[in-house]
Amino acid sequence: MNNDIELIAHLMRRAGFGASRTELERRASIGYDATVEELLNPDTQLSSDRLEFLRYHPHFWKPITSSGMGGAGWLHDMVSTQRVLQEKMVLFWHQVFATGYSKIDHYHEVIHQIDMFRDMGMGDYRELLVALAKNPAMIYWLDNCDNHSYAVNENWGRELLELFSMGVGNYTEDDVRECSRAFTGWTITP
Repeated sequence: MNNDIELIAHLMRRAGFGASRTELERRASIGYDATVEELLNPDTQLSSDRLEFLRYHPHFWKPITSSGMGGAGWLHDMVSTQRVLQEKMVLFWHQVFATGYSKIDHYHEVIHQIDMFRDMGMGDYRELLVALAKNPAMIYWLDNCDNHSYAVNENWGRELLELFSMGVGNYTEDDVRECSRAFTGWTITP
């Protein structure tokens, strides 16, 4: 049983954020394969409630332009969820498609992006990229809000090809220009 617990503890560190001894023992009793199945197809709903979080931590409430509740609320989501793989994937996608409060007007845009990763992060990558192209946080972060037919901004197009899809060496500068041109006008009204 100790070998099973060690194996499952390793899985829970990699696929989540660790687990208590009680949870490890429960998972060892159902087995490794059943644990993987639970992680991939959880039957629980996302249990985190940001209003409940604020009830116990009211000092994190700040005006809408502040990131106080956003980061703290997300940390609360990560440590309190029963859907650990899903939340680990949210963190993974946020690292891959990095955005931050420093360039974005309202923390709600980042929170909506995190929610998008939660909804789509274990699904089809192409669908995730399309949703990301429409996401206000990414539109601001990679300057697509400044991408117009009369003044093409190549930041989003280049990142899409280089970092998010094709990789270095698999596209040309013409591809970057045309990709960027294709995304002119993909913006939001502030």
